[in-house]
Amino acid sequence: MRECGVLLPISSLPSPYGIGAFSKEAYEFIDNLKDAGQNYWQILPLAPTGFGDSPYQAFSAFAGNPYFIDLVQLIDDGLLTRQECDEMYFGNDARYVDYAAIYYSRFPILKKAYLRWKERTEIHGQDVDQKLTEGLYEETLDYCFYAALKKSFGEKSWSEWDEDIKLRRPEALARYKEELKEEIRFYEFQQMMFTRQWSALKEYAHSRGIRIIGDIPIYVAFDSADSWSHPELFQFDERCRPTGVAGVPPDAFSATGQLWGNPLYRWDYHKETDFAWWLRRIQYCFDMYDVVRVDHFRGFEQYYAIPADETTAMNGVWEDGPGYALFDAIRKKFGKLDIIAEDLGLLTPGVIELLEKTGFPGMKVLQFAFDGNPKNEYLPLGYKKNCVVYTGTHDNDTLRGWYETMPQYAREFAARYMNSSTPWEEAHWDFIKLALSSVANLAVIPLQDYLGLGWEARINTPSTLGGNWEWRMLKGEFTPQIIARCRELNGLYARGY
Repeated sequence: MRECGVLLPISSLPSPYGIGAFSKEAYEFIDNLKDAGQNYWQILPLAPTGFGDSPYQAFSAFAGNPYFIDLVQLIDDGLLTRQECDEMYFGNDARYVDYAAIYYSRFPILKKAYLRWKERTEIHGQDVDQKLTEGLYEETLDYCFYAALKKSFGEKSWSEWDEDIKLRRPEALARYKEELKEEIRFYEFQQMMFTRQWSALKEYAHSRGIRIIGDIPIYVAFDSADSWSHPELFQFDERCRPTGVAGVPPDAFSATGQLWGNPLYRWDYHKETDFAWWLRRIQYCFDMYDVVRVDHFRGFEQYYAIPADETTAMNGVWEDGPGYALFDAIRKKFGKLDIIAEDLGLLTPGVIELLEKTGFPGMKVLQFAFDGNPKNEYLPLGYKKNCVVYTGTHDNDTLRGWYETMPQYAREFAARYMNSSTPWEEAHWDFIKLALSSVANLAVIPLQDYLGLGWEARINTPSTLGGNWEWRMLKGEFTPQIIARCRELNGLYARGY
């Protein structure tokens, strides 16, 4: 099938109380996708965000973001009142998320809901702990313990906690679990509500013929339940300090490279355990999503290792990753899974070979195509069917923002390539048509490109802090006229039907 989808993070949905959520607006968006002839809704990781609010630097790879819990449903369930929610400050700009306001308001209001839920549960004679933990992953419960500990230590990273709990000594684990029992339950309540609401939304998407494309970052954050709970998985010394961290070397985009700082895996240990942790992670992801985009795919063939004491990414070295062995273990455990490989950037023969061996579709991004070189690999003339074409990703500017800053020679080359004389304010439609008309089995378009928005609607600028992950669609902005045009183009290029 020739299929199509729209990329929009949950946080970018319109909804009351400051940030996109699993609210009625999410259900309406699914209806809009159906009316627009789409097959897929691609989102970003749903994990609880940490420093910088990035979903790629999360507190756990096995937990959900409590910001996405719909407060209106909690009102309808009698766990909150509308007045209580309206009295909280969640920010005052419908266009952008105010993460500071969300942070200081979301947890107090959820705490009220938890206490009422607990009281109701006890009145009915039900086991609170059993109700809270039923159906949650063991690693999700690790996160709840971690989050309670983190709060008790003033939100400091686990590397700054007291030595006994930092190093997970058994007596400290037992003592803190008892001391923080109620706070742990509060985080379990958040995960229970997140899971219930997300499951219902995903089920509704399926009923409308929409599948969810999710995202699995290759690395976890150092300040996370994953690295604290399982230090044996990572390149740490005996004091649980990283010896090497992740990043990418200097290139045309950064003279000093990108120092991500994520802990690196001990791939030898993962192989010895038959990739048990990774198999759990894949299972969790496919419980959450229908299709999974594997971020930074090349890191599984070779990864860039930077000494932990470096301040830039200039002095790293390439090390061998697990290669096909990991994906073979996944295939043996689960059979054929719908995985998309994020294979962007400079690809070595080894990465190309790994991609071909797995059979996963790779990615093509039109914004990388128009440098004036007719042999550019991102131009549609070189596509194979087994790929996913994007006009741009969450890390790119919008089509309109990108087009407005293109060098003149690149604009002229694009116009000749597409045989177009479209005015610049409508040029985004030419690129959308180019993606939809390509031979790629799947075409995914960021919603901002359908809306024709400029740089102000960009989701993320890599290697920057502040101003990212904030943009939101306004209510009614995905108009019937745009939806009809989407449906028309999908019909024209035999997608979505």
